[in-house]
Amino acid sequence: MKGTAAKLTRGLNIGSLVLASDNSGARIVKIVSVKGGKTTKGRQQYAKIGDWVKVSVRKGYYKIKGQVFDAIVIRQKNPFRRKNGQRVAFQDNAVALLKDEKGNPKGTQIKGPVAKEVFERWPSVGKISKYIL
Repeated sequence: MKGTAAKLTRGLNIGSLVLASDNSGARIVKIVSVKGGKTTKGRQQYAKIGDWVKVSVRKGYYKIKGQVFDAIVIRQKNPFRRKNGQRVAFQDNAVALLKDEKGNPKGTQIKGPVAKEVFERWPSVGKISKYIL
């Protein structure tokens, strides 16, 4: 897993309800934990663009409701700064579900834009997206 080329801000807390933006059957998911996240002792972890998170499905297809999956954060409302000085913010917070530990996505397409930083870090998720912003 590569690092990102932007100064990312703390976008999502643990317990945040976010949109599942792929066609895996989930609609709304809740962030349970952040895998590989680093923070100081006693501080609650947070997720940002391109992070690998564990999510629990809250709304969606009845067979996967309540199950826990791995996911990648592909959009966040909180603005972050790129190295060229641009500030980027999206209209919603969204994730894409994964089917295995290697980073292969569960769905076959992603609705809406995906941040460029996600494509650099997770090329398999970027391949199924419609457009990269």
